[in-house]
Amino acid sequence: MSAIQVIYKNGKITTLDRQHPEVEALAISDGKIFQVGDNQDILKLADRDTKIIDLNGRRVIPGLNDSHLHIIRGGLNYNMELRWEGVPSVADALRLLKEQADNTPAPQWVRVVGGWSEFQFIERRLPTLEELNKAAPDTPVFVLHLYARAMLNRAALNVLGFNKDTPDPPGGKIQRDEKGEPTGLLLATPSAMILYSTLGKAPTLPVEDQVNSTRHFMRELNRLGITSAIDAGGGGQNYPDDYAVINELHKNDQMTVRIAYNLFAQKAGSELQDYQKWTDMTFPGDGDSLLQVNGAGENLTWSAGDFENFVEPRPVLPENMESELESIVELLAEKKWPFRIHATYDESIDRMLNVFERVNSRQPFATRFIIDHAETVSERNIERIGALGGGIAIQHRMAFQGETFVQRYGQEAAAATPPVKKMLELGVPVGAGTDATRVASYNPWVCLYWLSTGKTLGGLSLFDEKNILDRKTALELWTKGSAWFSGEQNVKGALTAGEYADLVVLSDDYFQVEAENIQWIESVLTVMGGKVVYAGAEFKQDDPPLPPASPDWSPVKKFGGYWRRSENRNAPSLQPLQSESCACSNSCGMHGHSHAWFMDVPVKDKKSFWGALGCSCFAF
Repeated sequence: MSAIQVIYKNGKITTLDRQHPEVEALAISDGKIFQVGDNQDILKLADRDTKIIDLNGRRVIPGLNDSHLHIIRGGLNYNMELRWEGVPSVADALRLLKEQADNTPAPQWVRVVGGWSEFQFIERRLPTLEELNKAAPDTPVFVLHLYARAMLNRAALNVLGFNKDTPDPPGGKIQRDEKGEPTGLLLATPSAMILYSTLGKAPTLPVEDQVNSTRHFMRELNRLGITSAIDAGGGGQNYPDDYAVINELHKNDQMTVRIAYNLFAQKAGSELQDYQKWTDMTFPGDGDSLLQVNGAGENLTWSAGDFENFVEPRPVLPENMESELESIVELLAEKKWPFRIHATYDESIDRMLNVFERVNSRQPFATRFIIDHAETVSERNIERIGALGGGIAIQHRMAFQGETFVQRYGQEAAAATPPVKKMLELGVPVGAGTDATRVASYNPWVCLYWLSTGKTLGGLSLFDEKNILDRKTALELWTKGSAWFSGEQNVKGALTAGEYADLVVLSDDYFQVEAENIQWIESVLTVMGGKVVYAGAEFKQDDPPLPPASPDWSPVKKFGGYWRRSENRNAPSLQPLQSESCACSNSCGMHGHSHAWFMDVPVKDKKSFWGALGCSCFAF
């Protein structure tokens, strides 16, 4: 019998194995699950060298797997970015912005790059340009709001040299005042290129800080229960040049998230040449279980990009899209490369599938392909995707943009956007993810909340009952479902003998907690390959050491990442969750904290305030 390194006992362990759906204990050997069962049977496997960890009755789930995350690019930039994710008010957001601006040396910028929605704020509005200028009069500020707009303060306009003579870029608009001077608002109409190109002019981090930044981003993901991710590439993420940092971390045994990465065509007009070069350089599966090539995409050709800016009308793809896409898909089919493609609207998906069917008739697909996003995909096109052997990767973008979608298309159209239940009914592989970091948040619990309640961050109910998932099904999309998208469904996604020992011990019981509190769950212990990669609460003594965030002015060093409601603050990577709860007595996640009444809340009606946060404990 193999030596058992670790046994976890006294838990409520959700295995997602139909033979043993919930167990008390599990044993780990050589980084894999050796056996699961009740305490008595598993403890018999221990020898004198086995470490035994008491789970104290906590819920345990398989490690979460984001099927569409821009983790490599996000890691290079994470330490430069101020997070507004989960922040409860504009007042709090501006306070964080001011503190960071005061701490940021020239020529660096303060950047808020995605992951938030105005509807999460109790004021239910965007910050104003006047407020940005007041908070940061001298330090350049760039605030990205979805793929709809960016807000720049006056200092940023000056650094960029934007003035009344600056022309609008193609596909974008610089808002101007009555004198023709830029106000600081950049509008994607509908192309997001104006947002990318402006952000691309900001300073970058030195390589040593990019290494540190990527480690902190992975730790933040571990804190939320992520143990695997499929990287969807990204603009400005050139292969192989921009993979040096992640390769260094892999070489130095510093990976705490398993990554399978796709290669993203970078320059319009030379996409086919990119893939001709890359298919000769490497092959899907090259690497190991911690870092490997996954395939092509999500950008196969720039002419096929239909960005989900619901503020603007649906973009119509150009006539040359099919011919450009067909030559690339033909190459990938010949080379037996999996591929994925960004597609928001059914009209785009329909045209793409016409291309795929033509190529498949000549060169049958030997492996998987993926439609990413698919918010408005039709039943007919779901069936076509399944017939070709494809899958659909869905994300929680509607949790951040649902109100905007409803304003444009109506409540009825939002009732199945995307139609996840129908995808599952038709037997198409479905994996869940976030599409972080520039639009939606990297927090998987926001996605699980959205899938299981149908609600946006602002509390708007989007789905009808027919499209809401039960919690187990939603969890399966984040585990076994996502594993299909990297061809790893036989080795990860369940806590069963022979699969990777990737598991998460939760702060709250996902299956018992009130629905509104799903979005605030985090990990108290995250294990990847049998090794602890994050620990908090009663396990915090096992939290692995991590160097402080660098450079010294990094927002991550002071503020950390996603807002931690239980402690009314952001969550720095080096400050793991200290306990299950503070000393306040009430069980409500908000009213239970007596110190919460002393927050600087810019509303007079406390009932309205608490109601905006979705509380229903009637504590008054």
